[in-house]
Amino acid sequence: MPVLDFFWTMMIFFLWVIWIWLLITVFIDLFRNKAMNGFKKALWVIFLIFLPLLGVLVYLIAHGDDMQKRSIDHSAAIQQAQNQYIKDVAGSDAGTDDAAQLTQLSQLHKDGALTDDEYAQQKAKVLNS
Repeated sequence: MPVLDFFWTMMIFFLWVIWIWLLITVFIDLFRNKAMNGFKKALWVIFLIFLPLLGVLVYLIAHGDDMQKRSIDHSAAIQQAQNQYIKDVAGSDAGTDDAAQLTQLSQLHKDGALTDDEYAQQKAKVLNS
């Protein structure tokens, strides 16, 4: 029955990978938790190292809901930092919104600095961005 042996080998391998992933996820969340002081974190690390299966299960029961909140907050912080970086790199024009740009174009058109065609092109460019 080599097929059955192969099946069990693959099952054990995938369970091992899932276990490693779960353990790493718990450690990441443990160190991301700002509400917990260093002493509590150290106790959790000892618990997770010496009794890993029980430690992971207890941690998931005790902090499962908070893990999701911390993950969402972390993702939002990364997104905000990325957006701020893009605005900083793009320059000062990135800080103005479309309405302000359209108002400026309208004023330039009224003053005669832009022709009708130039105004239409620039307006289309702002609206498409």
